[in-house]
Amino acid sequence: MRAVDIIIKKRDRQKLTTEEINFFIEGYTRGDIPDYQASAWAMAVLLNGMDVEETTDLILAMARSGEILDLSSVVPIAVDKHSTGGVGDKTTLVVEPIVAACGLPVGKMSGRGLGFSGGTLDKMESIPGYRTDLSTEEFLAQLRTVGLVLTGQTGELAPADGKLYALRDVTGTVQSIPLIASSIMSKKIAAGAQAIVLDVKVGVGAFMQTVDEARTLGELMVSVAELVNRKAVALLSDMNQPLGWAVGNALEVKEAIDTLRGRVAPPDFREHCLEVAAHMLSLGGKAADGVEARRLAEQALSSGQAWQMFRKLVIAQGGDVAFVDDPSRLPSAALVESAPAPRRGYLSFINARIVGETAVLLGAGRAKKGDPIDYAVGIVLHHKVGDRVEVGEPLFTVHANDPQRLAQARRQLLEAHVWSDAPVEPLPLFYGVIR
Repeated sequence: MRAVDIIIKKRDRQKLTTEEINFFIEGYTRGDIPDYQASAWAMAVLLNGMDVEETTDLILAMARSGEILDLSSVVPIAVDKHSTGGVGDKTTLVVEPIVAACGLPVGKMSGRGLGFSGGTLDKMESIPGYRTDLSTEEFLAQLRTVGLVLTGQTGELAPADGKLYALRDVTGTVQSIPLIASSIMSKKIAAGAQAIVLDVKVGVGAFMQTVDEARTLGELMVSVAELVNRKAVALLSDMNQPLGWAVGNALEVKEAIDTLRGRVAPPDFREHCLEVAAHMLSLGGKAADGVEARRLAEQALSSGQAWQMFRKLVIAQGGDVAFVDDPSRLPSAALVESAPAPRRGYLSFINARIVGETAVLLGAGRAKKGDPIDYAVGIVLHHKVGDRVEVGEPLFTVHANDPQRLAQARRQLLEAHVWSDAPVEPLPLFYGVIR
């Protein structure tokens, strides 16, 4: 079997066999197949696609390229969630403590931000001392004793995905739906997930720009999960405007803490978290139906049990819990400036991508892998699409450590807000559920 023959076969729109896919992924992981051949293969997949069976074979080959965790000796069922990325998406920080507080253990391996999409690990690392480099043994021990883990992915899990993702990023092949699905699902399977809630973002602030694209990706991942004996559900959620108010690492941690403690919190963010948590509880068998799952999630949040679980998580992973008990101690910017609304009217659009790119400009994200993060900087929006705003009313607040960046951020954020004289309907939180 030769790599070039596999490339030609996919170039000619033929279906690859399980053996061919295994050969290619194993060879690429070992280094026997060079990057230039893997690039050609990835482009052929981008242009000609893969069916569900091929994608399933690819996912399993990538998962088997490294260690696959078996959590059955630790917990009866391992439930996980995955978001395809977005702006202001600090959902994990609230959802997972809710679910764990209901008695359903959650062990999650998250990633860092790259580009305009924020990363969960970067947010948690704004808490001094918080460790995101747990070993497999530490991961399993904490899952058993605490019931909640939030750490980075170990190098032993799906190493083929790490190599292939880096290659796709520089060869224009990131957009392939089979390759996106295989990247997400191979990591979830390798990490031991038996039930997965997929939060597929839709809109200008997401990779999937249209509902149809998001539905295609969601349906593929749910179908693949069924073929490999995993339970999965995909939620299609809006990302045409940022989720919640805060965008930026410490600012998002503060917003998550406010939500967990029952303080003033963005209604859209709170509702999003409860919906995702309810689906995780249903999928994990903690509730007979969606109504009961929602009731359990709301109770865990309102009773303070989810907040206590978040504190346990921070303590277990070495974080200084004094910084979450008193969030004013978290990193804060030297320059904080609010911008008044330039006119009266209704907000018809808040471009999530521009907001995310502005956060990167301020230093909250990375333009390229390895860039340092400024945990203190970011943006707090004061309105959502559909709100009526009066002239001079605070529109947004910029948190910066550089005056020039602050001025540029202010200009960009004003351009991100689009106005209407006529009333505008609020954006939906969700566009559908795929089971």
